[in-house]
Amino acid sequence: MSTPGLLVAAPSSGTGKTTVMLGLLRAFAEDGLTVQPFKSGPDYIDPAFHLAAARRASFNLDSWAMGAGLLDTIAARADGADLVIAEGSMGLFDGVAFPGATGHGSSAETAARMGWPVVLVLDVSGQAQSAAATALGFARYRDDLIIAGVILNRVASPRHERLTRLGMERVGLKVLGSLPRRGDLVLPERHLGLIQAVEHPDLEAAIAGYASFLRENVDLAAIRAAAAAHPQGTGGRLPQPPAQLIALAQDAAFSFTYPHILEGWRAAGAEILPFSPLADEAPAPDADLVWLPGGYPELHAGVLANADRFRAGLRAHAETRPVHGECGGYMALGEALIDKQGARHRMAGLLGLVTSYEKRKLHLGYRLARLNAPMPGFAAGAGLRGHEFHYSTILEEPDAPLAEVRDAEGATVPETGSRRGHVTGTFFHLIAETA
Repeated sequence: MSTPGLLVAAPSSGTGKTTVMLGLLRAFAEDGLTVQPFKSGPDYIDPAFHLAAARRASFNLDSWAMGAGLLDTIAARADGADLVIAEGSMGLFDGVAFPGATGHGSSAETAARMGWPVVLVLDVSGQAQSAAATALGFARYRDDLIIAGVILNRVASPRHERLTRLGMERVGLKVLGSLPRRGDLVLPERHLGLIQAVEHPDLEAAIAGYASFLRENVDLAAIRAAAAAHPQGTGGRLPQPPAQLIALAQDAAFSFTYPHILEGWRAAGAEILPFSPLADEAPAPDADLVWLPGGYPELHAGVLANADRFRAGLRAHAETRPVHGECGGYMALGEALIDKQGARHRMAGLLGLVTSYEKRKLHLGYRLARLNAPMPGFAAGAGLRGHEFHYSTILEEPDAPLAEVRDAEGATVPETGSRRGHVTGTFFHLIAETA
């Protein structure tokens, strides 16, 4: 893959890079370009926004979780595109302390590996020339990384812009755009970050507005001209399907599946049969496997507690065939879920897990698991890399542990997942098998 590309990054979260990303994707698509989006890191919400903006599926690239072959194979999704635009996560250089499959998980590693120059989005509110010192530090931090230029965000006035530009000129950094402060250019959020794309009240209008705003305030021609890339290898393959007919829960409560996972399943010939637990739909009776992704079951616990057809279908399937749940899907397979108000809601009861949101506790980070027993698609002893992000607390987890699980620094974590009969579940979201 040698399609020219750029990575949109920032010094930290909350600077407005997602708004810039969506605006750029749509603006270039409106200009007739085929734009391939990517997301650096283990975010499973942003790719759906990218798809809506670019009208082309977005994929994650993760140097901690993915081996070189998988990274190259996913990058090859850009074949046939005119331009790649990738979005970073957190701050540009933020990653974990110890390396994983190919790196520490930072956006800078992704950009350097792919040869993508970086467009740095700077929130300049509360500063002027001083913003150049921040940008200069980012430009000099890694010798193998090119900062194509900066987009100044949340600029208060023409005078503020002039002063900030003076600082950038002094250190030789190109200003690619200057975005005036606007309170309406904010995507709605909840405790895991952005709301899901399917929940946005008017996503199309919002994205069109971002594109129009960027057309007025950034140099699109200069941004496209700065794109570059390294040729990539093609030695890997996407994750293989755990079954031929896969009933996949898909609705506002269950939607967190990494796009490259589903792409790998489909590419290998598996058929995905979507169903909605929130609509009280049972999984397809002829499915070989039922897979419940993560999501927000805690926001829909009352509806799920009364979804009798869903529950009956799930239980019937589990008598003879495998069922697997990730994070929110794992919680839904358990005995009960306690919401933030303290109300207890019955779940499927296929596992003994009881979880609570009454007292929020953040569980966040990469996970390296070694399976004690088989789970769909993987034998006992297999090593899996994934990511965990939730606020629930385990009150009861009486079933046999599914895996030994460690964090990115090698410390054991208590969220081992569990298994009972044909049913398995994990709190981490699967990204890739270890080499």
